[in-house]
Amino acid sequence: MMIARKSRIPTISSEVERISKIINDHPFPANPLLPVLQQQLQPTHLSDPSFIESVLGRLFSGHVNGLKALELFNFSLSHLPPSLKSFEMTLQIITRMGHLDKTWELIREIHGKQPSLITHKSLSIVLSKYAKFRSFEETLEAFDRMERLLVERQFGVDEFNALLRAFCTERQMKEARAVFSRFHSRFPPNSQTMNILLLGFKESGNLTAMELFYHEMMRRGFKPNVITYNIRIDAYCKKGCFADALRLKEEMEAGNLRPTLETMTTLIHGAGVARNLTCARRLFDEISVRKLEADVGVYNALICSSVRTRDLKSGIQLMDEMEEKGIGHDNVTYHTMFWGLRNFDGMVGVCKLYRRMVEKNFVPKMRTVVMLMKFFCENGRSDLGLELWEYMMDKGCCPHGHALNLLVTALCCRGKLEEAYECLKQVVERGRRPYEVGFRVLEGFLERTGKMDKLQNLDQMMKRLQTVLPPSRGHALSLPDAFV
Repeated sequence: MMIARKSRIPTISSEVERISKIINDHPFPANPLLPVLQQQLQPTHLSDPSFIESVLGRLFSGHVNGLKALELFNFSLSHLPPSLKSFEMTLQIITRMGHLDKTWELIREIHGKQPSLITHKSLSIVLSKYAKFRSFEETLEAFDRMERLLVERQFGVDEFNALLRAFCTERQMKEARAVFSRFHSRFPPNSQTMNILLLGFKESGNLTAMELFYHEMMRRGFKPNVITYNIRIDAYCKKGCFADALRLKEEMEAGNLRPTLETMTTLIHGAGVARNLTCARRLFDEISVRKLEADVGVYNALICSSVRTRDLKSGIQLMDEMEEKGIGHDNVTYHTMFWGLRNFDGMVGVCKLYRRMVEKNFVPKMRTVVMLMKFFCENGRSDLGLELWEYMMDKGCCPHGHALNLLVTALCCRGKLEEAYECLKQVVERGRRPYEVGFRVLEGFLERTGKMDKLQNLDQMMKRLQTVLPPSRGHALSLPDAFV
């Protein structure tokens, strides 16, 4: 009888992780990335669009230098046609780092090869970054520029909606109103237009403004749909007006609109905000009665309700129930439980869940990394902060600048200058700017201990990096004359 051997063939997920780590770890811009891609990416990788999409997704979530991701995407173009998902992911990566010149180069290249990939979502990705980082006029100019480029198609209400969404996403409702006033005669609005604006007012947190606009919608002859009600229900839930949210649900059903899974999820979350766990559980049980199937979002909402009422035991039990039903935990699941354990349990509970997360090889998003790093460092456990840092690095991620600030400060205060220096050096080597706070803390400690050689090394690396990165924004460090 032959004994089955465990397969040594790497899984797709392990290969995605391996390639992502290679790209993240590659020194930038000291050495070219192309030879590494040519060596490491096999024909099986380059013939599978989903593999490239997965690697790009990991690079995006891991905050890896966007120019590396762009090089991967460009390299893949010589082997297979670009997929919509890989193009949009690359576009998100490049625009997030503020490299708008590279953004337009990418758009022009794709327009020449496969113009159908430049969709309304592509337009939204670009315009949202203009609305966030540039002026109102520059955002409108970007819209005009895209219209001039895409001469093969007539801009209509969908493109108009993308422009509106850019301002509404940034809660710039004055600007959104101005765009609506300027263009609504050229692009007759549809129900999606009105819902985008309604969503913008909801995100601004002004219930009165949202309701005033809702009534304006009605006066214009627009009939509310499920999306309209979901937006309004969410607004009331987040403000703690749970009774009003339930009233809207009843009004919705009276208008022959059936609540969706999103509606029920929002209401469960709203019950948690109102500290009404009993109602949250009743709504959760109502899902199966309505012939709907609970997903990770529904469970997350109920876990959040449990955490808000300090019922952490129920939250952990719900995580176990998700596993039993084959519903995977996502970042919201972990972030919600970490938040509750941090506030209501302490180090023991946080560490237990942290170990569970690591054992499952789950890679948390950066807001969760920052929250954990802050908790560890503020509670005298910089060793756990360093462990978390190394875990994320091993997964091919480059932790957010806030996490680096927290860790470097904690390590320096405990005399671990070498470890602090190596963490900051790792970020710069991988092509990311450190934030100024963490850098200045390390600079001060290195100067006081006479380790000027390390400062000079960082100076040289930073100056080389600044030749290829766009101008810094926010807290990112810019050091044209950092040292004498």
